[in-house]
This record gives sequence, structure tokens and C-alpha cells, in this order.
Amino acid sequence: MRILVATDAWHPQVNGVVRTLTMMAEAAKAFGVDVSFLNPQSFRTFAMPSYRDLRVALPYPAKIAQLIAEARPDSIHIATEGPIGLLARRHCRQQGLPFTTSFHTRFPEYISARLPIPESWIWAALRAFHGPSQAVMAATPALASELRARGFRNVVLWPRGVDATHFHPRPVDLGLPRPVFLCVGRVAVEKNLEAFLDLDLPGTKVIVGDGPARAALAQKYTQAVFLGARQGEALAQAYAAADVFVFPSKTDTFGLVLLEALASGLPVAAFPVTGPRDVIDSAPVGALNDDLRAACLSALIISPQACLEFAARHTWKASARAFVDNITDIRHVDPESDGIEFTVEHPRFVADLAQVYCPPVGVRDTSRG
Repeated sequence: MRILVATDAWHPQVNGVVRTLTMMAEAAKAFGVDVSFLNPQSFRTFAMPSYRDLRVALPYPAKIAQLIAEARPDSIHIATEGPIGLLARRHCRQQGLPFTTSFHTRFPEYISARLPIPESWIWAALRAFHGPSQAVMAATPALASELRARGFRNVVLWPRGVDATHFHPRPVDLGLPRPVFLCVGRVAVEKNLEAFLDLDLPGTKVIVGDGPARAALAQKYTQAVFLGARQGEALAQAYAAADVFVFPSKTDTFGLVLLEALASGLPVAAFPVTGPRDVIDSAPVGALNDDLRAACLSALIISPQACLEFAARHTWKASARAFVDNITDIRHVDPESDGIEFTVEHPRFVADLAQVYCPPVGVRDTSRG
């Protein structure tokens, strides 16, 4: 089976979307699935004015059509709502090709943090973008429920994973006063980093990542340590050198870094919002509190072993299996109808539908022949 993924987020970007797509594609090989990518490397790009490190592709319809034809995919998945995603969607609609999509980024909150554009306008545009999709993949049940409440249809679950062979505890000393409170991610306004950097905490605050706000924050918070962007082993060592992982963002749809931290034996301190709340739930691996300082101090006494055991249950193989199943289990979707018809190959899937899909859903169980 060949799946083509159209994405505006790609290397050298360092973010959860790129890691999710690349790790999923690698794990999907175990199921005999070949995942290829229609990405910005095939086009000219330009740097975003407010974020020079983020380059946006300049695709054109003929090239999009050519690349899709050359890939000869059995299924097309559109991962982002940028220029590549928009033109891939347009091509699929014009050619009558079914496709699936996924929801990774809360653009309404991100855009409104920078521009005076009402969030409702952006949500309306996102509903229109994902409307014809056979399945809109969301990382957590809470996000899936929110999307359905906002008028998105055909929402399914696609959980995330972590590579525990890469992210794991090991003896690393940064030579900083302990405890070390670590935050990893894009250094930008929507990540709410000042909520973390303003805290009165013992030890050292460490930021790993780069972005448009880094210079200003480093100048303002001279007591914090800004290590810049790290990847591979250097990133894994940064996790291993810390005592608590702090996640101040209130807008992330998931927060892949949460699983990376837990796999490194780091308890999580965060606000009780979508993302950390969905990842951690009631597991004793983090402290969620509207008082972020209290959460940070509470996380210091959480067992690292509990974090490791929790992370071990979230693998990329399971994530890839869910992604592939979301595509192959859906035999027919009529985007113009109010409901969805599925051909279900396994009895267990019938029970899962009640929790995963929004009504009205028509289910045809073929497991009995």
C-alpha cells in the first residue's frame, strides 16, 4: 500500500508535526505500507516575515498534479493547511480523489496572537478546508471532541508515540544548579514561555529551542539558560540532564515533547489544558495546576519510574497502526452526506466507533460475512 502525505511542515524545521510524520512513516514500514511525502523540498520557498526560520513553499497546480501522479498513491493524506495542503486538496477535489486530513496546529490562537483577526474567522476557514475529508485525524479524544463541537465532521483518533530507545535516562550533568526545570520547543509567543520564565523557582530554568522570541527573552531573563535548538542525541541528553519538564503552552493540540520527557524519566509540570491534560490524564506522571509554580514544585517528588512505565505504552508502531487503520478501515465516505458509512472488518471496531466518531454514523458490520 502506498500513502502520499502532503505537508507544508518539513525538514529542516524542528517541530512536532515533522517528527510525527517522519516517525510514523518509518514505523509504517512494518505493516508493508510505503509512506512518501509531497513537501516543500520540491518548490521554491520564502521566509515568513515574523519567523525567518520558517520557510513557506510556493507550489503551483501543475507541479502538484505531476508529483501526485508520479507517486501513484493508493491513498492521499493532507497533513497541513498551508500552500501545499491547499493545492493538494484542490487537485483531489478536481480529480474526484478521496483524501484524509489531520489537525496538528491551533492556527486560530496562533494567528490571533500576532494579528487582529477574530479566531472565529480562522475556525470557519479550517472547517471549510477539512470539510471534504474522509477522516480528520486528531491526536487526542479531547481534541476530537472539540473539533466535533466546532462543526468538524468525520473526526477520528490518531495517537502519538515516542522512541524510548532514543529518549531514555542516562547520566548527564549540565553543570547547572539543580533542580533543572526544562522547557523544549519553539521559542515563540504562542508557547507562553514567559509564564515559565517569570516563576520564582529553585535551581535553573533551561530553554531548548529556537524561534523569533529567543533573542528578546534571553535579554529579558538573564538568569535562564537558553541552549538553542538541539536534535538527535544532543536533545536526548538535554532531557536526561533535567529534573522536571515544564510545559507552559495553553494552545498545543498534543505536545509531542511531553512523551519525550516522560520517556526520559522526567515528570511534567503544566497547566490543566488540552494537550498535557490529554497526554497525562490521571496517570501519576505529572502535576497539572493553574498555579504553574505549584505544579513545578509538586512534579519534583513524582517517581521517574512511573514516567518511564507510562511512556513505554506509547510507541510509534501503535501510532502508525492507527494512522493506517484510519485510512484502510474507511471504505466509503460521501462528503456531501450528513453521515458516514463504514465497512468494518473487525468486531472490535464496531464498539470503538461509538467513542471515536461523531453521530450520525452508519455502520455496516461485515465481520460475520
